[in-house]
Amino acid sequence: MEGKQLKKLMVGMALTATLATAITPDFSSIGGNQGKAYAATVTYKVTASKLNVRSGAGTTYGIIGSVVKDQTLSVVSKSGSWYKINYNGRTGYVSSDYVQAAGTATSPAESTTYIVMASTLNVRSGAGTNYASIGSVTKGQTLSVVSKSGSWYKINYNGRTGYVSSDYVQASGTTPSAESTTYIVTASTLNVRSGAGTNYASIGSVTKGQKLSVVSKSGSWYKINYNGGTGYVSSDYVQASATASPKLVVDSFKTLGNAQQVILVTADNYDTKSAKIQTFEKVDGKWKQVLTANGVLGQKGFALSKKEGDMESPTGKYTIGTAFGRYANPGTKLPYRKITANDVWVDDSKSSLYNTWQQKPANGRWTSAENMDIPAYDYGFVINYNESRTPGKGSAIFFHVGTNYTAGCTATSKEQVVSILKWLNPEKNPVIIQSPVSELDKY
Repeated sequence: MEGKQLKKLMVGMALTATLATAITPDFSSIGGNQGKAYAATVTYKVTASKLNVRSGAGTTYGIIGSVVKDQTLSVVSKSGSWYKINYNGRTGYVSSDYVQAAGTATSPAESTTYIVMASTLNVRSGAGTNYASIGSVTKGQTLSVVSKSGSWYKINYNGRTGYVSSDYVQASGTTPSAESTTYIVTASTLNVRSGAGTNYASIGSVTKGQKLSVVSKSGSWYKINYNGGTGYVSSDYVQASATASPKLVVDSFKTLGNAQQVILVTADNYDTKSAKIQTFEKVDGKWKQVLTANGVLGQKGFALSKKEGDMESPTGKYTIGTAFGRYANPGTKLPYRKITANDVWVDDSKSSLYNTWQQKPANGRWTSAENMDIPAYDYGFVINYNESRTPGKGSAIFFHVGTNYTAGCTATSKEQVVSILKWLNPEKNPVIIQSPVSELDKY
């Protein structure tokens, strides 16, 4: 009897083992840590102040909720740089950059000195580009690094805590990686995407002949430095500079005269309010690109023939006038005028002061004028349009702060406006060119 019971027990144990094997997920074929199952005894904690929980392993998936700093997570497995978690009775995914096993140490040590490699690098309030910029650091500047969170370094910044992308800093004494490799765009226009694939959103674009700073390669995509962050471009449309002709769009311009700085504002056509802003500077006889940014035009796009009140931005090549702002000079070399509550720009075509900067009260000198003391004019500069002050041809044409549309000016983010103001140098005879892409051959 005892023998039969023992035999039954052994059979039962074997069956249990077989069933356990059958229902245990097998992640071994995925490779690396991808799909690795995590023991239930390991506790993971959120390190970000707030972290989105998504329906799949990527930012392209919908948000199904969020978790907060120090909240413990039940991690099921890992898929690339994402953790699969149990969330409110269902499955969710969180970025592994913002969680860590409880008790693990953050690195590097505070004694390590790090150096900024980018020309200008944003310092943000949290570990991600979705956090606000609280300032910036410049190339060669040393940073006091406290810890690392994913691909972000936590630093001491002006008496407070800030975060910078680890892609643009390195420990002092280390050798630069592939960032030193320069690649050239071969397509007329090439989208820059948020990830390595056409399913990722476009975050901007680069143009033929533009130089790219390539960080790494992922399949058929290059990860590049782009506007203070990172982006991805298809490797099919770029090539190493040694085999390319590094020609910029301004190299073909024949109307620049003695201008050594150019702001180029382009749009796909006359009717769009979206614009691309690029800056170029001539150094040692050769043009170099300095900045690329997104911008906006008048609500109705570019004007074939500008008229007062048409909500269109003028095309053409213009010199740069006075810089202005509602605050102290941010560091521009241009003549700078601080706006007061009484400052206006006269847009009354019948006034002898049409298209000039004046101060209230009008006292009969004009019947209409644009108030200058507004947030859009926190910083900006005058585009010297209609200097002859021809009545009805348009007035108050500025380059200023804005991200939606304008009444006929050109605008971009405050950060970019300040950056351009600091860059502009009247000794280099700067000009601004505004044109649809199809008509650049006029210049």
